[in-house]
Amino acid sequence: MADVNSNNSPNLAAEGSTNPEGQHEGGEPTPTTGTPMEPGDQLDADSAEYAKLLDFYDSSFRNIAEGEVVKGTVLKVTESEVIVDVGYKSEGIIGVQEFLDENGQVTVQPGDIVDVLLERTEDRDGYVVLSREKAEKMKIWDDVEKAYADRKVVIGRVIERIKGGLAVDIGVRAFLPGSQVDVRPVRNLDALRGQELRMRVIKVNKKRGNIVLSRKVLLEEENAEKKKHTLETLADGKILRGVVKNITDYGAFIDLGGIDGLLHITDMSWGRVGHPSELFKVNDEIDVIVLKYDAATERVSLGYKQLSSDPWSVVAERYPVGIRVSGKVVSLTDYGAFIELEPGVEGLIHVSEMSWSKRVKHPSKILNVGDTVEALVLGLDPQARRISLGLKQIGANPWQELAGRYPVGSRIVGKVRNLTEFGAFVEVEDDIDGLIHISDMSWSKRVKHPSEVLKKGDKVEAVVLNIDAENQRLSLGLKQLATDIWDEFFSRHQVGDTIEGKVVRLTNFGAFVELAEGIEGLIHVSEFDESQAGGEKIDLAVEQTYPMKIIKLSPTERKIGLSIRALRLDQDRADWQHYTDGGSVGATIAEHLKNLQ
Repeated sequence: MADVNSNNSPNLAAEGSTNPEGQHEGGEPTPTTGTPMEPGDQLDADSAEYAKLLDFYDSSFRNIAEGEVVKGTVLKVTESEVIVDVGYKSEGIIGVQEFLDENGQVTVQPGDIVDVLLERTEDRDGYVVLSREKAEKMKIWDDVEKAYADRKVVIGRVIERIKGGLAVDIGVRAFLPGSQVDVRPVRNLDALRGQELRMRVIKVNKKRGNIVLSRKVLLEEENAEKKKHTLETLADGKILRGVVKNITDYGAFIDLGGIDGLLHITDMSWGRVGHPSELFKVNDEIDVIVLKYDAATERVSLGYKQLSSDPWSVVAERYPVGIRVSGKVVSLTDYGAFIELEPGVEGLIHVSEMSWSKRVKHPSKILNVGDTVEALVLGLDPQARRISLGLKQIGANPWQELAGRYPVGSRIVGKVRNLTEFGAFVEVEDDIDGLIHISDMSWSKRVKHPSEVLKKGDKVEAVVLNIDAENQRLSLGLKQLATDIWDEFFSRHQVGDTIEGKVVRLTNFGAFVELAEGIEGLIHVSEFDESQAGGEKIDLAVEQTYPMKIIKLSPTERKIGLSIRALRLDQDRADWQHYTDGGSVGATIAEHLKNLQ
């Protein structure tokens, strides 16, 4: 212990009353009252006083260990630093940046009590080295360890995605594994960046600075509690409030509180739904009704459209056949267009009911999605939820008026629009075509293909042969513009006439003979082969002309039967008649010829 009389010792008075003015020459105080001190008494009194002062010093300036978090009082705040008194023999200086908020404003003022970490008892300038930031982190570590021990919930903000999971700020940096983010695998962890999550500490190592979190554990516990409550109240027909948890192509999963139910796409709306995302999105809160609950499998089927009345129940009254309606085109297919008449009620305009005259290859040629159209109700089947609509019925049927403009027998002029194997389509009016069948192209020529007579794009005159307004068919004729050469032939000839004809082709059953341009007849093989009757065989040659006799005329079928054999028999009879005018031999021969017939 230091000498109490040394110059470095505090100059403190001894206990009891003293006379400050009465001093010994050696500087020792002289008591004003009491017993005179013996030699050595002064030294003992000063030593005791000095010891008391040392104790006082120790109690006033406690022995603070480095690395300990202590409370300090802010003495002064400057632009660059904050001076803090922690009850040590000297103050500590902390950079002002440790006391700034997110807006850059200083959060303390003189007199405030703050927690700081004593890093070192003295720096080279004699100041205590303090840190508020590290003190806060140490406090957080204490809180984290306590939360781990007590299984308490911690709240943290997702900082970034890292390998294996997420980095989370809970005051200190912690790790949330990807497998612990949710009860179900999360595909897009980046979407959680910036979100605040409730988690539980499942591992902590302060020495290594490791903290592992789990949100999954907490959710499972919460879901188990919610599920227990939900199952107690779950029943068919019950209306519940749920949250859209996931959306698929076939429906949406609704979180009812610890248990998920499936809302199938067919139970979302009375009308057409292309995809569930058209009606709902994840995290939407919706009311649903329990359609079926299986307690054994804990499967829940939900309905949304069932919360409102079925519009098809009154369709028959609202849309009777023959009424004109208005609606919006909501969908196009190859076979027609679906028209929304009201939410949940749609009708179909078949492609065949879109135009009286146009050949509509696809509904998109007439209508577009989003168009508002007027249509006529053609048919109704509430049980099958079908309404047949007609678009063309809104306007007049041009085919009904066609007969008035083009009576049968009248002539029209049109452009050849298309050629087929069986005829040519001629455009009579806009979108109204008539057909010239291949059989009506020529009276005389055997037309194998329409292209032999007409070409696409030709302007042609034709005769109206028939109009079928119901089936939208117009029959035209080309050959009818000229006189029917067959009628002329039949009017000038009759059975028994002799005529000359040119053989144009031979077949195994006879020979076709051209009697006039476009007029052909047939010589059956039995009418020119006399070898069958014991006579001389007749050989006909193509392109050779022979005399023959008409043995049959059929105007309706346009057929002519011819015979060379009959003509020769007539000639034989004539020759024989001339011969028999003189005797009985001729009669005998005549009888013989008769038998040959």
